[in-house]
This record gives sequence, C-alpha cells and structure tokens, in this order.
Amino acid sequence: MIIANELELKELSRKLESYFIESQASWLRTHFSIVHHSIFDGNEFKGLKKFYNDIIVKYPNLIFGSEGFTSLQETALISILKRDDLKVEEIKIWDYVIKWGIAQNPTLPTDSKKWSKENFETLKMTLQQCLPLIRYFHIPGEFIWKKVKPYKNIFEEQLWDDIIQHLISPNEPITSLVLPARIISNHELPSRTISTPELPLRVNEPFSFIINKEHVAELSSWIDRKSTIYSLTNIPYEFQLILRGSRDDFHPKTFWNMCHGHAGTIVVAKVAGTDEIVGGFNPLAWDNSTTGTYMKANDSFIFSLKNGNIQNSILSRIIHSSGALFYYSNQNIYGPGFGKGEFLMKSNVSDFSQDKQCQCWYIVDDENYYEKPIRTSDDEFFSIIDYEVFKIIKKQNPNCTIR
Repeated sequence: MIIANELELKELSRKLESYFIESQASWLRTHFSIVHHSIFDGNEFKGLKKFYNDIIVKYPNLIFGSEGFTSLQETALISILKRDDLKVEEIKIWDYVIKWGIAQNPTLPTDSKKWSKENFETLKMTLQQCLPLIRYFHIPGEFIWKKVKPYKNIFEEQLWDDIIQHLISPNEPITSLVLPARIISNHELPSRTISTPELPLRVNEPFSFIINKEHVAELSSWIDRKSTIYSLTNIPYEFQLILRGSRDDFHPKTFWNMCHGHAGTIVVAKVAGTDEIVGGFNPLAWDNSTTGTYMKANDSFIFSLKNGNIQNSILSRIIHSSGALFYYSNQNIYGPGFGKGEFLMKSNVSDFSQDKQCQCWYIVDDENYYEKPIRTSDDEFFSIIDYEVFKIIKKQNPNCTIR
C-alpha cells in the first residue's frame, strides 16, 4: 500500500509538473523566485528545473539580480554555471559567484584586503564546486587584474599560473582545462509588441515582468489626466515593449540606442531590495544626439506604483516644464533623467543593476521640477532588479485589452 501510494504521488507530481509547464508558464515566471528556490532541494521536478534554467538563460537578471540570489541552493547555482548559453559576461558571472560565496560565510571580514589565509581557505571550500565552471580564459585581462587577482588565494596554484600565462602568451599551451566561451546575446534586439488591435499577441511570456494590467489602467488614466482610473476593459492605449533590462542589457548606452526616436514612452523600474516600482512618462522623443541639455515638456510626470507592501501609488506631475527631462552627455553612465534627479537612472559601472546610483532626488522647499517626491525611503540611492520601457500607442479599438 505504501509503495502504491508513493507511485501514485510520483505520477501525480509528474502530471502537475507537466500542467504547470504547458498551461501555467506565465504564472511560473511571475512567481519565479519562490518556485525556483523550492524545486532544487531534491532530485524531483527535472522538467521544471530545465524550464527555469531556460528562463535564466534568456533573462539572467531574474535570478542574479534578485534580492534572494545569495540564498540560492548550491545545486541550483551549479546547474546555471554549467550552461554554455548563459548570456552573461564572464566577469559578471565571477562577481555573482564571489558574492554568493561570501554570503554563505557571514563571519568573513567585510574588507577582503584584511582577510587571513584561513578566510580565503573558507571561501575556497565554499566555492569548490563552482570555481571549475568559470570560463577564466575568456575574461579580459584588465578584469583579471582588477577583480579576479584579489582572490587568487582561492585558486589552485596551477590554474592561477595558467591564467597569468594565458594573459602574457595567449598562444602558448596550458595545463588547465579551457572551457568554451559562453554564447552572449546581441543587445540590439528589435522591440516587441505586447498586442495589436488586429490580433492580440499570445505567447507564454507576460507582457511585463514589472507591471500588471491594473498598473496599465492607472498609467493610462494619468496620461489622459482623468480623475478616475480606466476600467480594465476600457484601457485606450497599447503598451509596446521597447526595452527590457534583463533581456537587452543594463548598460545606459543600450537605453539610448534602443529608445532613440521613440516618443510617448513610459519607463518603469523595480527597485532592488524593496517592493517599489518607480518610473516616468516622457511625451517627447528620446534623442541620443541631443546631450547635456534640459528638455521642455508640459505633460511629463513621474510616479511610484502600488505593489506588495506599497499600498498607494504616487503621481507627481511636472510643475516647471522647462526642466521636465535632462538628456545627459555621458551616455555610458546616465540613462533616462527626469527633472534634476527627481527620477534618474545612473550607473558608474555602466550597469544599472550593479551599483546604487539610481535616485529619486527631492528636497522640500527647494526649486524642484516635479510637484512631490515619489519615494518615501530614506535611501537616497538605489540599484534596480529590472526595468522596462514601453511606447504608448492609442488603440484603434478601445475595447482591446492587454492579454
């Protein structure tokens, strides 16, 4: 009886697994972190594991940039690192692995320059299954010296010698195993439309990883300056996806290249470590040739959206139109900028998800360009988990809704 029950449970498990993959793919993506953390505890759910690893290949920041990344099981991390088609630069993978390893040992000193031999040995033991999966020989030399060398004490002597030899004489034979370079995606991807009046796009992928249909209704109402929020069946706009950070890259230059020429756009960003969704509406065209100047707009606004523990949305309209937006000169550091920093995406390392340089600056009683602050957090600067840019298009059929 017990054996029969176990067999029946296994069969039920397989059927549920197939059902979720085939019929509930959107739900699985929406609840990515919770499910991913749950399925890697044992040897079951092989189909779901492959499903999730395939998602990570396409959208690596869903896991690498998530708040719960450091709590990822070792088996899950190893399964990701084994992928040749993981579309992440190798030096970023190295950074993530080191971050994960250090997080498993909270007693390690914060400053690695003060580490003892025992500290390095602790990290080495923690990462012993992960280190052989890094493609060291495909990391540019400047990153080897800057980011890898400080942790050379966690390497086997032969491997470190081979890494240095390869930098000096790349054509000379080495002893260590050389894994193939990962396949990195082309960042210049075409925009994707979530739906059209003629034919709704029916794909497993949700139209957004950040906002939902209720948010779209609210944003559409703000665009039209309505006093009440549109119903879900009467949203007058299509939200056409132009850019998604986790799909296309978090480099500021990617924003300027992919959004150039698009007018009437909404930027939404998910703040790392919180439930916050912040963003702004730009009625003008983004222009990567117009730099170092304020742009005038009468209908722009910035906002934060209700989400999770955030109970209420905040709308902040432009009050000094001459400074609605600022198109920055250094497009390797600055992305979209509203006002004088009331909503600004910035990164000193050219990756919005890596350093806390984004901001929603606001000083009470100062000459702000927007009417109110959109964040209540005491943290002035933040990084993001993901961001998306949508082009707002008037529907021909007002009853067409996002699916």
